[in-house]
Order: sequence, then structure tokens, then C-alpha cells
Amino acid sequence: MGRGSNWDVLYELAAGQQGYFSAAQAGEAGIEPQALHYHVKADNLTRVQRAIYRVSRFPSSENEDMMVVWLWTEQTGVFSHETALQLHRLSDALPARIHVTVPGSWKQRRVKKPPIAVTYFSDVPDDEWEWMGNLPVTKAVRTLEDCMNSSVSPDLVSQAAEQVIRRGEFSYVPEVVARALRYRYEVNG
Repeated sequence: MGRGSNWDVLYELAAGQQGYFSAAQAGEAGIEPQALHYHVKADNLTRVQRAIYRVSRFPSSENEDMMVVWLWTEQTGVFSHETALQLHRLSDALPARIHVTVPGSWKQRRVKKPPIAVTYFSDVPDDEWEWMGNLPVTKAVRTLEDCMNSSVSPDLVSQAAEQVIRRGEFSYVPEVVARALRYRYEVNG
């Protein structure tokens, strides 16, 4: 790719994001759109979707599709619901789509979302999410609450609650976890 500190800054950023970066991040690093276009033509970069790029020779890694969705949210989204169950390895959840919660203000926006994304609109407080590697994800208790409020399979929710308790993540059982344990029976009668 190009030479100079701007490209070094951008590469360093992309390395922390599984080889991906947004056009906005490139601009912040001092890279002009024309330079991005040139490097796409030269096969140094791959345009993944509108305004999101990947360093072509960067090694593949797990959850790359989630990184693309997170960059699409302009780094404001938090992975949630069934995707959070999967990231926390709670239950046998293997969602076919990526669940992400974006700020409530996004309801007013008219942006085309990636087909693989399921979006929810809510402002997730800082104490209800955490970093898992380089991905933001709702904490276990918030994840259980989100899943119960979104009609996720009661079996998955109960299984996730049992695993939270088994892991000993809490010195007490939060009400939401206790409710999640009962959720299967409440829904199924």
C-alpha cells in the first residue's frame, strides 16, 4: 500500500479491527477517497460494502462479519440478543443473522443496513456492555433481558441463565437471571 505515517496509522487501526476500516476512519488518518479508490483497483484494499474496506492480505479471523456490521454502525452499536448469547457462549444459540443494538436516535436515520444485520434501537448504558476482544457486547444480564423482551426461544434463554449461574459470575442471582430461568415455563405453560 501507500507509504508514510498516514498509511501506518490506518494500517495500525485496521489491524485492531480484523483488517477492516471505514472511509471515515481513513479520512481521520489523512487518507483521501481517491487514494482508497486507487488501492482498491490495485488489489491492496477490498471494498466490502459502502464506506467499509479491508486490507486485502490481512489474515482472516473469527467474527469478521460482526466487525463489518460494527463499522456500519459507525462504532456506536453493541452486539446484543442472540448474537450476544453466542459471543458469551451462553446456550446453543447460533443466530443466522447478527443482532446489534444502535442508539435510539438511529430510528430517524434512513440508512441501508447490511442484509445480515437485525437492528434494535436503544441507548445501552456503559455499565450494561463490555468489550469481548475488539467487539462491544451487552453483558450477560442485559442479554438475558433483551432476549426475553424479544421473544427469543424460551429454551435458549433458560439454558443461558443456567450457564450464567453455573459459571458463578454472580455472588447472588440477579432477578433477571431468576426470571430467565422461569421464562421457559411461563411461555410454554
